[in-house]
Amino acid sequence: MRAPTGTQHHLRRETTTGLATATITEIAAGLRSYAVNGIDLVETFAEHSTPPMAAGIVLAPWPNRIRDGAWTQNGVTRQLALTEPARRNASHGLLRFVPYSVVNQTADSITLAATIFPQTGYPFHLETTVSYALTETGIEVTHGVQNVGQDAAPYAVGAHPYLQIGGVPSSELTLTVNAATRILVDERQNPVGQEAVTGTDFDLRAGRRVGELDLDTGYADVSIVDGQSEHALTASDGRSVCLWGDANVRYVQVFTPTGFPAPGHALPGFEAGTIHQAVAIEPMTAPANAFNTGEGLHWVAPGERWAVRWGIRHRGFPVQAERP
Repeated sequence: MRAPTGTQHHLRRETTTGLATATITEIAAGLRSYAVNGIDLVETFAEHSTPPMAAGIVLAPWPNRIRDGAWTQNGVTRQLALTEPARRNASHGLLRFVPYSVVNQTADSITLAATIFPQTGYPFHLETTVSYALTETGIEVTHGVQNVGQDAAPYAVGAHPYLQIGGVPSSELTLTVNAATRILVDERQNPVGQEAVTGTDFDLRAGRRVGELDLDTGYADVSIVDGQSEHALTASDGRSVCLWGDANVRYVQVFTPTGFPAPGHALPGFEAGTIHQAVAIEPMTAPANAFNTGEGLHWVAPGERWAVRWGIRHRGFPVQAERP
């Protein structure tokens, strides 16, 4: 029986902190697993399951939501499918259920490609790629896009990884988000404004215990230092797993659901006692509803190529003895 997420692409690399492994799915080019020395650094799910709560998938040509699935270009209103019908939004782009083809693959890296063809609500023609590469200290992800159509195309990209430190309940980890502004939303999770986090419970720059948090919150004004942003989960023993992004990744969505299913149990219908709190730190080049506000939106000119990089790195993990 074929997996619901298609072919599973397995990567491996020997590092000083142990064997690094990752599994990338054909559908949505998703990061289904990533582990170092047998310690899971992202929430995983069983091969026979679909990604719970969008775990690991690529979000393009927009992350997050578009209010009512509608946006206007040069006086013309375009209507996208409402893929979040309960909230009447278009959610997480056009590629979350699309198969990607392999462009090239090595033992520790892979590049996959998918085409966005002109369609209702998005009449643009784009070629996209996603590359994953295991490194000495983490996994690096590069998103590429080329406009092969005749008109400039609005574009934003994101991803939906849930970070963890295997063996430590995520509720016991400390979450640090280096962002100065949170995005205010209505009951449909669409932006209605922004406010500084200073002096509020949403200020995570000094770190907060995950078990104290109940977040589905977008952040702006992400701190960029030496061309990169960084957000982290840290254990009491000093080990940390960090999500970093290049200077294009100026927004992040933080989601701390308490009902994330253990591997082998997809939502809905998971067995009692198999759920736990998880932490999604979602890198984004634009916030929710960017097609309407223009905030963070990149217009890809005909023929233009654009690339965005982010990744996951670990710190404080013990160095393994060299094998004879």
